[in-house]
Amino acid sequence: MTKRVHVAVGIILNSAQQILLAKRPDHLHQGGKWEFPGGKVESGETVTEALIRELKEEVALNVTSSEPFMALSYDYPDKQVLLDIHTVSDFSGEAQGLEGQQIAWVNQHDLIGYDFPDANKPILDKILEKASLADNG
Repeated sequence: MTKRVHVAVGIILNSAQQILLAKRPDHLHQGGKWEFPGGKVESGETVTEALIRELKEEVALNVTSSEPFMALSYDYPDKQVLLDIHTVSDFSGEAQGLEGQQIAWVNQHDLIGYDFPDANKPILDKILEKASLADNG
């Protein structure tokens, strides 16, 4: 049986409405691809608690609040992931790759040029859809 991993994911927006991306280390599952920062929800933790902890550990940001964006599950051949995605625009600190990972602030329309894991495709679609609605609105 494949294992299911519950992951808290942050779409972190700065004041310029750019989104923070982190590059997965090559040795990890889906290594070398870009992703929205986050990590596993531990037993007994809420998604929000996991997100706050992971973003502090991974990219040195102190999250003040977050809003649910979407949730989705995705089946890779070797594991299932349940992604709980929140937008984060209320935070303090200067983003840095605390685990040695490359990070980048990216304009929403430029996200299309980055290589993401397949599980992130619906997230990207929704971000790009909202961005183009905002442009036309």
